[in-house]
Amino acid sequence: MSGLHDEGHTVAGWTGSLIAMLGTVSAGVGVVGWRPGIWLGVGLLVVAVLATWILHLAGWGKPPIPRGLDQRGFSARDLTARAGHANCVGCRLAGRSVRGVEAS
Repeated sequence: MSGLHDEGHTVAGWTGSLIAMLGTVSAGVGVVGWRPGIWLGVGLLVVAVLATWILHLAGWGKPPIPRGLDQRGFSARDLTARAGHANCVGCRLAGRSVRGVEAS
């Protein structure tokens, strides 16, 4: 395995993926015949985005760059999340922009 490869397995990623999968299945069932499923699915997709974002800001996600080998475990918290990540859209939307640090 290359030292630059980071698959991004995080609590935020898995939680968001699971909720989004449930939303997609619900919307699919809604298209086939259960009409409330469409709206439930859309609502779950919005919840998935918000849950992933909130968990990322709480340190359960990862920065937009590969993490160090010691930070690649599933339950490893990102201790730099509170200050914000350079070039991270989620951090910028939350008002956590890193000033003076530009990643190439």
